[in-house]
Amino acid sequence: MRVIAGSARRLLLKTVEGMDTRPTTDRIKETLFNMLQNLIPGSTFLDLFAGSGAIGIEALSRGAKMAVFVENSRKAAECIGENLKTTHLEDKAVTMTEDVIVSLKKMEGKYQPFSVIFMDPPYRQNLERDVLKILSHSDLADKDTLIIVEAALDTDMELPGEWGFYIEKVKEYKTNKHFFIKKK
Repeated sequence: MRVIAGSARRLLLKTVEGMDTRPTTDRIKETLFNMLQNLIPGSTFLDLFAGSGAIGIEALSRGAKMAVFVENSRKAAECIGENLKTTHLEDKAVTMTEDVIVSLKKMEGKYQPFSVIFMDPPYRQNLERDVLKILSHSDLADKDTLIIVEAALDTDMELPGEWGFYIEKVKEYKTNKHFFIKKK
């Protein structure tokens, strides 16, 4: 796995050993960031269920001014730290090693709304719904925030109307898909 473009282009990233994380492939990452290319420069990026941090690091490499990484696994959080050092992007990053819901509650009032919130939760556990429910009443996301959920191909995302979100677009790949979500 590597950084595809920007200041850290071609640098190799470490991944977490074992099957607890599913690194986003370079091909999917490249497609995703091609779709986001006009949004990333100068943005603030929140990477939830961050794994090795590859998505947030790609955003930083492409010009995001700041990224927050949230990862519950200590081993994965250490991997994020190593990858940030390798890419020389640690001064633009904050890593939180705890549950995503706990982190979101701690961040409330400390950050302006993020430009992009990316989440890649474990598949088929509905964790994305728990996060969206919190974000529906949070200052961390506003109508300009793009929320991207990576999910299994068979995931059907129905958002309760009272949460105030809508799905702007869905991009399917061979093995998974991305939901692009905005607040109404």
